[in-house]
Amino acid sequence: MKSKKSPCIDICIFTGKNGWCLGCARTKEEASKWKKLKPYDIKIMHKILQRRMKIIKNSS
Repeated sequence: MKSKKSPCIDICIFTGKNGWCLGCARTKEEASKWKKLKPYDIKIMHKILQRRMKIIKNSS
């Protein structure tokens, strides 16, 4: 079984109206549930997080 590698980069600053982490773009709730996600859900989350990171970078 593959590891559920977390997107966390140890910059845990949850901010903004969405509460997204500036390091990985997850919410606190998403980060806490990460280890329980199924592989398909992780794949979807990675795509969502990529879009969020673009939003975060463009708003800086």
